[in-house]
Amino acid sequence: YLRDRQGQKLGNGGSLLGTNGNRLGKQERARRASGPDRAAWAGPGCCQGRGKPGTGRLRLRAQRASWRPAFPSAMDSVGAALWAGCHLRTLLLGAVVFLLLANFLKRRRPKNYPPGPPGLPLFGNFFLLDFGNSHVEIQPYVKKYGNLLSLDFGKMHTVTISGLALIKEVLVNQSEKFVDRPVMPLRERFFKTNGLVMSNGQVWKDQRRFTLTTLRNFGLGKKTLEERIQEEAHFLTQEIEKEKAQPFDPHFKINNAVSNIICSVTFGERFEYQDHHFQELLRLLDEVVYLETSFWCQLYNVIPRIMDFLPGPHQKIFNYWGKLKLFVAHVIENHKRDWDPDKPRDFIDAYLKEIEKHRSNATSSFNEEGLIFCTLDLFFAGTETTSTTLRWALLYMALNPDIQEKVHAEIDTVLSQSLQPSTSLRDSMPYTNAVIHEVQRMGNIVPLNVPRVVKADTTLAGYHLPKGTTIITNLTALHTDPKVWATPDKFNPEHFLENGQFKKNESFLPFSAGKRVCLGEQLARTELFIFFTSLMQKFTFRPPDNEQLSLKFRMGLTIAPVTYRIC
Repeated sequence: YLRDRQGQKLGNGGSLLGTNGNRLGKQERARRASGPDRAAWAGPGCCQGRGKPGTGRLRLRAQRASWRPAFPSAMDSVGAALWAGCHLRTLLLGAVVFLLLANFLKRRRPKNYPPGPPGLPLFGNFFLLDFGNSHVEIQPYVKKYGNLLSLDFGKMHTVTISGLALIKEVLVNQSEKFVDRPVMPLRERFFKTNGLVMSNGQVWKDQRRFTLTTLRNFGLGKKTLEERIQEEAHFLTQEIEKEKAQPFDPHFKINNAVSNIICSVTFGERFEYQDHHFQELLRLLDEVVYLETSFWCQLYNVIPRIMDFLPGPHQKIFNYWGKLKLFVAHVIENHKRDWDPDKPRDFIDAYLKEIEKHRSNATSSFNEEGLIFCTLDLFFAGTETTSTTLRWALLYMALNPDIQEKVHAEIDTVLSQSLQPSTSLRDSMPYTNAVIHEVQRMGNIVPLNVPRVVKADTTLAGYHLPKGTTIITNLTALHTDPKVWATPDKFNPEHFLENGQFKKNESFLPFSAGKRVCLGEQLARTELFIFFTSLMQKFTFRPPDNEQLSLKFRMGLTIAPVTYRIC
């Protein structure tokens, strides 16, 4: 069949093949005549000449001979593939080695750089600490390596500063060198360069200056805003009275009350405690606070381009921030409908006027995006820290009935049951004031402060700090220093008392210090005093029967107590 098909296909080529086959036969006979395989190659037609019956078989042999290179060719392809695979593996291995070497050289500490534990390639010390307890786990390394401790988290090089003298050097004495915030990929993706908390340079200066001026115009530090806080404290006590001495969770009642103060200044309105939409926003804010310092979100800061494509809890935070942004944008749109630039009602109205003022300046940071993110920062900062401190306060009172009794006694002496709490009476209530400060110290709301970044190469305590190094100020060590506090791990208002009078302590920095000191410190102090005193004036808090209260906490942007109930 093959012979016939080849003959039909090639025509005269068939006879040529036969001729070639005959020629091959002669060559093979000559070679094998003297070889050991002579007998093996003898067979019918093997020696027949041209035109003889055996020619077809010889032609087939010639065809087979012409195919023989096909098998080695396939083997060559397999070998080439294996060889290419080896080359690919070598290239990949080389690339990995190169990246590790480049990372090592990049992370190699410069001369006189602060000491710290060794880290892993690419990740540095990322897996060294539990992010749910980092403020505690970092302390042994501070003791081992000193008051300047270096840790690397991916590409971010950090130095943790401990001790009052060094912290003040960074925050106050050399504040201009450390005034900026580091760029965090997680925040940068959503906030970009906007807002009050993480912005830098001229943007931060302009936004902070405008915000402080505007808040003062709307009552910050004045009697009018204090009266608003007193009114909200009254609403809060009414809300708690509805529980009729039954166990309840004070979390979102307190959040709602505190948030209403900043909302009245920024949005021009307060929200009822039964407003389900606003309660949902407060829960979103609570989740954002918790998620932002979680393992997955911190891993995003190390490898953002990879984490963008991976599922996980870190993806939720962008969704939550988006919902909060929509809420603020909706409030702004409502303001625009009846906005009168000559009669600003609140922060948003004043900011809209500032936008119009800078409309022709393309580089101005006063735009609608700036308004949204400044308002979000005010909403967050004006709600979270103060409400969390008050939740710690009620928990410590329920756990320390003897201290709560002393607070009640002082309130009964100064205020009785009829006089409304006021900051004008704070100096007459040293014990209550000391209790509030001790709550802040023990609650340790922002344990490692908000980070800073080195603006230019500088020297601190003899160590070289390169430009771009992230600076962490260790407030936890400051607030638990046994050289400063008599009983650092125990709730003790006597830390802030001397001869029965309130005594300040310079190692107490819950609002930070220097140019980046908390913008709302004055408002927060007023809120803490009036809300706490109003609650103590009306109620005695205790643990529910058969329930044990705990000082366990949940780590986020702030340290908050785990959910608890009191009655």
